[in-house]
Amino acid sequence: MNHETKIYIAGHKGMVGSSICRKLKAEGYTNLIGKTSAELDLRDQKAVNDFFIKEQPQIVIDAAAKVGGILANRDYPYQFLMENLQIQNNIIDASHKHNVKKFVFLGSSCIYPKLAPQPLKEYYLLSGPLEPTNDAYAIAKIAGVKACEAIRKQFGKDYVSLMPTNLYGSHDNFDLKTSHVLPAMIRKFHDAKENGNTPVTLWGSGTPMREFLYVDDVADAVCFAIENKLSDNLYNVGTGKDLTIKELAETIQEITGHKGEINWDSSKPDGTPRKLMNVDKLKNEGWQASTSLKEGIKKTYEWFLENKNSYKKVKLK
Repeated sequence: MNHETKIYIAGHKGMVGSSICRKLKAEGYTNLIGKTSAELDLRDQKAVNDFFIKEQPQIVIDAAAKVGGILANRDYPYQFLMENLQIQNNIIDASHKHNVKKFVFLGSSCIYPKLAPQPLKEYYLLSGPLEPTNDAYAIAKIAGVKACEAIRKQFGKDYVSLMPTNLYGSHDNFDLKTSHVLPAMIRKFHDAKENGNTPVTLWGSGTPMREFLYVDDVADAVCFAIENKLSDNLYNVGTGKDLTIKELAETIQEITGHKGEINWDSSKPDGTPRKLMNVDKLKNEGWQASTSLKEGIKKTYEWFLENKNSYKKVKLK
């Protein structure tokens, strides 16, 4: 592999994919390809196959997915299951058929059982029931992990799955109806500050514990995975540190400058009680995260302020 190697990044316009593109360009890679959803519908098997015939990428990074928070996952389970299966199956199968030697599949920590021992280790996969609020998405991602594992075992190809913890950063989704917890909090605290430091109401009890990874760190992990031959097929990607949702809210409140009250709506679901990744396996390969949570939230809030007009269409309730 060299800096002219043709690399296809599926989902290159999303938060993760765009960060991967920036990272690869910064590292000197010059032959990057990507298609928007309007240019290539990844749910269309024939279209994806035709794209691979034409472009013949040598490395493929699958950062494409239908994603959302608890509300979106709860309300649209069929779409989260079926569309993610279609997207990843088409990309994985086309990569295998067209002799892509190196493939990185990006999943999520939600693949692990709801009540698995903490911190989560890779071999806990399929050891118990999933969190029901996002099991459709998780099942799709587990299928992708298993497909890459099968190709690795059966055909000896360097297909690896990276499972990031909760991601956040620039180009995140701040739409209150579909966003994840951290960007939703940034949006809520910012808007409340702008409205005279009005109270902010947040879902759940605030007691669940979560781990968060700045998106540029996962991009760095992807770059590490394509530049090194990893010894196994599945790796957690995270910081190995977590905090309560209440502590997260207080951190974001401080960074955004909101001075009002925080109210917790305990009638709303908390989700998984704790979700901390054991990151020893990838650390032993030579990679670890480098961005602190406060530093990452500050960078994310700065990006939000520069782009906040894109989100004015959604009103606070």
